[in-house]
Amino acid sequence: MERYSRQILFKKIGEAGQKEISKKHALILGIGALGTHTSETLARAGVKKLTIIDRDYVEMSNLQRQHLFTEEDAVKKWPKAEAAKKRLQQINSEVEIEAIVAQADGALLEGIIEDVDLLIDGTDNFETRFLLNDLAHKYHIPYIFGSCVGSFGMAFTIIPGETPCLQCLLKKLPLQGQTCDTVGIIAPTVQMVTAHQSVEALKVLSGNSEAVRKTFVSFDLWENEYVSLKAGALKDKACLSCGEERTYPFLQAESNTKVAVLCGRDTVQIRPAEGEPLLLEQLADRWRSAGYEVGGNAFLLSIVKEGTRIVFFKDGRALVHGTKNPDEARKIYHSLIG
Repeated sequence: MERYSRQILFKKIGEAGQKEISKKHALILGIGALGTHTSETLARAGVKKLTIIDRDYVEMSNLQRQHLFTEEDAVKKWPKAEAAKKRLQQINSEVEIEAIVAQADGALLEGIIEDVDLLIDGTDNFETRFLLNDLAHKYHIPYIFGSCVGSFGMAFTIIPGETPCLQCLLKKLPLQGQTCDTVGIIAPTVQMVTAHQSVEALKVLSGNSEAVRKTFVSFDLWENEYVSLKAGALKDKACLSCGEERTYPFLQAESNTKVAVLCGRDTVQIRPAEGEPLLLEQLADRWRSAGYEVGGNAFLLSIVKEGTRIVFFKDGRALVHGTKNPDEARKIYHSLIG
């Protein structure tokens, strides 16, 4: 146990807590800015197993804030999950690392959830976060939410049966959210969110769940703002994810974003499950400010992002031209919508 001696000296963990950590399995969905930081922390802390899931590959723009990756990974466009696994095994060869390169959906997650002790959020969109939220409550597994953009971040620890869930807090998919591709992000924002996530993970995994923070935290590092909101009163008995008559709506296929490759065209259509109307003028202003080429009319917007043309309609649909890869189309869509 010499390797973890400084962690053991921290009395709140101690030898008993370290033994608990060494028995636990954490699943991290999304190995980007948040996921690389939290996975490294847990690997160094001595967790028994990490399952890391990501659909994407490493790009040069990732290196500014995403740990574990190198320039070589970006040049070779190495899958993020595999690149992270390689680095994590170099950090701690005692930890079992399972890397899954895939678009995470309910079927995939429910197929690997059996022995998972903790779910950690490293995703880039709220549709997937609500999927994790439903998974947590169906299988009674703690879920640590985290999100960041610009200099703003949020974090909350969800304990099924005790705290409100993500649906209680946010109610519905926020389809006009800001993204790192439209307003950027600074690395300290990531580090602050993952500091909150990682310490909560250590509490849960070491058997100290009573110490879990009960407040929803948000902050703006640039504006020197920090808010800690008591969230207990937000728990909704009628919530379909955690309420008295729960149905876990985001684990059901009809709640997923619909993606289809259009026959005879090098185009993927994306249709959000909620069908929320898009505020085209607001989106056009945001994208122009980010430096993208934007055109269109009262009924649709056309945007060119890194050589790819995407057309957005008021009903939330989008046509991603120049690709037949659904995962690539989803990535582009979420990078612009949030």
